[in-house]
Amino acid sequence: MILGIIKELQDARVAISPDTAQQLHGMSVQVLCEENAGKSAYLSNEDYVAAGAEILDRKNVLEKSDLIVSINPLGVDEMSLLKANTVLVSSYQPFAEPAIIKEAALFPLTIFSLDMIPRISLAQSMDVLSSMASVAGYKAVLLAATQLPRYFPMLTTAAGSIPPAKILVIGAGVAGLQAIATAKRLGGVVEAFDTRSASKEEVQSLGAKFVEVEGAKDDRAAGGYAVEQTEEFKQKQSALVHEKALKADVIIATAQVRGRKAPVIIMKETVAAMRAGSVIVDLAASTGGNCESTENGKTVVKHGVTIIGDSDLAATMPMHASQLFSKNVANFLKILLKDSALQFDFDNEIVKSSCLVHEGQLLYGTKNN
Repeated sequence: MILGIIKELQDARVAISPDTAQQLHGMSVQVLCEENAGKSAYLSNEDYVAAGAEILDRKNVLEKSDLIVSINPLGVDEMSLLKANTVLVSSYQPFAEPAIIKEAALFPLTIFSLDMIPRISLAQSMDVLSSMASVAGYKAVLLAATQLPRYFPMLTTAAGSIPPAKILVIGAGVAGLQAIATAKRLGGVVEAFDTRSASKEEVQSLGAKFVEVEGAKDDRAAGGYAVEQTEEFKQKQSALVHEKALKADVIIATAQVRGRKAPVIIMKETVAAMRAGSVIVDLAASTGGNCESTENGKTVVKHGVTIIGDSDLAATMPMHASQLFSKNVANFLKILLKDSALQFDFDNEIVKSSCLVHEGQLLYGTKNN
C-alpha cells in the first residue's frame, strides 16, 4: 500500500510528520512525499528520507498513491489525476462545505473526513479538532498579550502597583480551556462563560471563575458541542456578556455550534462601550464570529478596541500543530490498515461516521452523521 504526503498549498502545516512516516514505513506501508512538503513546518526532505519516505514531485505522488492524507481537501482538478479507488483522508467540513463532497463524489474515490470522527472515548486520540483547537486557544492569548497596551500579571514596583489584566473567555471547549490555562500562566484574572454545565468544573479547576447564565439548553447528545439556545436565553446571555466585557481587558471568543453560524454574543454596542485598548480575539471568525464587529481573516480597530478575526491560528504554529495532527491521523489509520492493506469496517462507528464517499458513492447525507 502506498501513502502519499502532499504540500499544503495555503497552509504551513503538513499532514504527516517524519515520525509518523517512519511508523508507517515500519508497518510495510510505502510512503511517498512531495518535495518540500514539510518545509514550512521546519521539516526537511532529509527528515522524510531518513524516515523511509521517497521524495517525488506533486504529480507523481498524486498519481501513484493508494492513500493520500492532507490537512485541506484536494481540489477537483487534482482529483482527476488519482487512480480509481484512491482513498483521501482530510478535513472536508461537510456541514460548512457540502458542495465539495458532491463534487468529490463524481470520482471513483473513497473519502474520509477527520472532522467527522465522533467525539467518543475510543476516538479521542484521533480528534484533530481538539488538537488544533488547543493550539489556537494558546496562540489566541499570546496574540492578545502582544496587542494589549498593558501587562497581564500584577506587578508591584518601586513606581507603584499595576493590577492584573482581566480576561473573559467565551466558550469553554478545548480552545477556551487552553486559553484559560495560558492566560492564568501569564498572570491574568480569568472569567469564562459556556452554555454547557459540564464546563463549570473544568473552568474552576484551572483557577478561573465560571460565569453562569440560567436557562441554558445542554444537549449531552451533541457530542461535546454547544447547541442552539432560545431567544430568551440569548438576551440574558447578551446582557451578562455586556456587563463582563466592560470590565475586561481581553476577550477570547471560541463559541461555535456545529453545522451552524457561530452565535453572535458580543454586540457592536458592547464593543463601543469597552475600554479603549481592549482586545478581542475571535476564533469563530470563519463561521461568522462571536463578535458582531469581527471581520474574518482581518484585524480591525473599532472604538479603540482591537478585534482579531482568525480561525486558523493553529497554522501559525506549524511545527507542533503538524506533529499533533500527524499523530491523530496515525491513530485513525490504525483502524483502516490491516496487514498493510486498507480495510473498511462500516460496523465500526468511527469508520461509518467519517466516511463521506465510498468508491464514488455518496454516503454523507444518507445516514446520521
